[in-house]
Amino acid sequence: MRKVAIVTGAGSGVGQAVALGLLNAGYAVALAGRRVPELEQTAGMAKAGEPLVISTDISDEAAVENLFRRTTEHFGRLDLLFNNAGRGAPAAPIDELPVETWRAVVDVNLTGSFLCARAAFRTMRTQAPRGGRIINNGSISAYVPRPFSVAYTTTKHAMTGLTRQL
Repeated sequence: MRKVAIVTGAGSGVGQAVALGLLNAGYAVALAGRRVPELEQTAGMAKAGEPLVISTDISDEAAVENLFRRTTEHFGRLDLLFNNAGRGAPAAPIDELPVETWRAVVDVNLTGSFLCARAAFRTMRTQAPRGGRIINNGSISAYVPRPFSVAYTTTKHAMTGLTRQL
């Protein structure tokens, strides 16, 4: 049986590299992200497999539910979630960071990761055979914060807690 993975933030950077690596290793992969052209570019770079491209804003609960529903309908199960999507904010001292910017970073980096982990856990717990893996991609910023990055750094510290809790 072929293993199935979801990679969030699969349109660029680490997410793209992981998605391509999984495809080359024989996984069936759902590529998730907000920017469809970048996801399609990743799919076009695949040397193996036929990835499923799913436009997803992970900060939106309904979009996350759609991602997991479509993935399991298409591939039949889920064995791996690579929880990678994230965003930063312009460098700013804490007293100059707009609350809207703080919330946008928290919504994607923390709430989005929670929503994906929750959906993956539910899927993996109820499928047959049960089980799977959730990998939360954090950042060195959880240990060595960058100056003027309070929102990003805080969410990456929180990812460590989410991972330990799971």
